[in-house]
Amino acid sequence: MDAAVADGVDVLSLSLGGPSLPFDEDTIAVGAFGAIEKGVFVSCAAGNSGPVPSTLSNEAPWILTVAASTMDRNIRVTVMLGNGLSFDGESIFQPNSFPPALYPLVYAGANGNPATALCANGSFDGFDVKGNGGIARLEKGAAVLSAGGIGMILANQATDGYSTLADAHVLPASHVGFAAGDQIKAYINSSSNPTSAFLFKGTILGTSPAPAITSFSSRGPSLASPGILKPDITGPGVSVLAAWPGTTFNIISGTSMSTPHLSGIAALIKSARPDWSPAAIKSAIMTTASVVDHSGKPIVNEQLLPADLFAIGAGHVNPVKASNPGLVYDLSADDYIAYLCGLGYASKQVSVIARRTIDCSAVSSIPEKDLNYPSISVTLGGNTTYAMVERRVKNVGNAGSTYWAEVGAPYGTYARVHPPVLRFNYVNQEKRFFVVFKMVGGGGGSQGYLKWVSVNHEVRSPISITYKH
Repeated sequence: MDAAVADGVDVLSLSLGGPSLPFDEDTIAVGAFGAIEKGVFVSCAAGNSGPVPSTLSNEAPWILTVAASTMDRNIRVTVMLGNGLSFDGESIFQPNSFPPALYPLVYAGANGNPATALCANGSFDGFDVKGNGGIARLEKGAAVLSAGGIGMILANQATDGYSTLADAHVLPASHVGFAAGDQIKAYINSSSNPTSAFLFKGTILGTSPAPAITSFSSRGPSLASPGILKPDITGPGVSVLAAWPGTTFNIISGTSMSTPHLSGIAALIKSARPDWSPAAIKSAIMTTASVVDHSGKPIVNEQLLPADLFAIGAGHVNPVKASNPGLVYDLSADDYIAYLCGLGYASKQVSVIARRTIDCSAVSSIPEKDLNYPSISVTLGGNTTYAMVERRVKNVGNAGSTYWAEVGAPYGTYARVHPPVLRFNYVNQEKRFFVVFKMVGGGGGSQGYLKWVSVNHEVRSPISITYKH
């Protein structure tokens, strides 16, 4: 990372990460801090350990932490059952010559062997799958193929819900959701002669709901810094078609795929606004993100339920709007140092991150909630029924602009913005405001939003409230 910065790059895109670590022990966080000090934007993968809570990588607030969501495209293989029911699944393996005939269908877990149920290599020894459809997804297909199977139905576990992927399978296959898999297994168990066929339909555009958060995308809340809402943003990361070493192309899914989408968008903004800091670019991306899908409904998760802030962050990136956000929440390296000292890091630890001597006793430290971040996270409950958050916004739109506050208070919370109107006289003018939260009920967690609305812009920040007992 240091070498890339020394070479003069504008954006660092890191499709890698590990478990949550203190920032001074996280080499990516340390490298990223050095990058943003030099004006280099850093975009990193949120991780692929979802939908389990608090599984994020790359949680530092000076990094853009990118979740993964779907596109409105399926590469479809429909499963036709002998009883007339059909289920849409996905695979990039689309043979021209595979006949749409009904073949005998078996459930791989019927012999009670857990390894066979997962299509593990060698687990089909002594199990008759010849002519039948059924530890990585592609390895499952290889195991079925080596056992004499001519096709495979790959069904989700309950936690993965409706999230499916178009993989380059080694045999005719269809990846279906959990509900479809359950119905297919019920049919196998209720029929003396279960059969199925595949219908290969190729690329289907305009599918819905889209975008949707995929099951594997890692979730917050952040362990390293619970008071900063993470992930920051989501982008296309499912069944992404791209060039691949050693072959013409491949189709891959992961936050490793969504991250370069965001890196490219950051580069576009940087080229249009070369004087903007990495924090300003991040703010522009986050405050213009969409929280509704292509049909205007709330973006959903793998269970087709509205995705929460710990899955979606500020929302799905909107590249066109991001280049003209109206207002930005800006930050400098010194702001992050004040935040780290306030987070309880010792001077020695902060010095490791900053790579210069820092004395926290001489720093005006700030609590997490008051870092000038484009999202807001507050904890209420116990003895804390009231909280006030401070923010600063910089006008990067028209010289004479007026913005009005609109706050969607999280459930169980009263929220008010002071002042409720911001009037800017010139470009790059900064204004300070406060958001006051008061607990009036609540329990568990809740989410809302703050919007600054002008004639030409809507600057949206998600609000996350955690209630402690």
